[in-house]
Amino acid sequence: MVETKKPANTDQADQNKKQDGPTFTIQRIYIKDVSYEAPGAPAVFKEEWKPEVNVDLQTKTDPLEENLYDVTLHITVTVKMADKTAFLIEVHQSGIFTINGFPKDQLGHALGSLCPSILYPYAREAISDIVTRGGFPQLLLAPVNFDALYMQHLEQQKQTETGK
Repeated sequence: MVETKKPANTDQADQNKKQDGPTFTIQRIYIKDVSYEAPGAPAVFKEEWKPEVNVDLQTKTDPLEENLYDVTLHITVTVKMADKTAFLIEVHQSGIFTINGFPKDQLGHALGSLCPSILYPYAREAISDIVTRGGFPQLLLAPVNFDALYMQHLEQQKQTETGK
């Protein structure tokens, strides 16, 4: 068996090439704000549980420094029973991300789709936990295709620009 070795400096050159490409790093994931209200309690606990659930999703991006971004996923869930609000929960799940070396269109995709996709499971867990602690049945939000939402947002922007 013949073994070939790379020169030591080749490994260093390979590492430098990897570092020159785009980088995406999660610095921190945290809850920025949480609000929970149960205006229908305790009367709602006497009724048969047939909820109407409305979910609103929004994202916001704030540049902190060069290549450092704070992305916040805002989720508001309103649960009604017979036109009365059983509970309302709002979670602002945030993350600090280092994003470097991406072309502008890919940076937009990373901030508008990739980052919210990372934050969503944390927000989903927080919502489920708070709702259960509020005395209601567990609420598991359905998965969300942030790629599709981002593409829809881009399409709406195009229509707005061409409509002017």
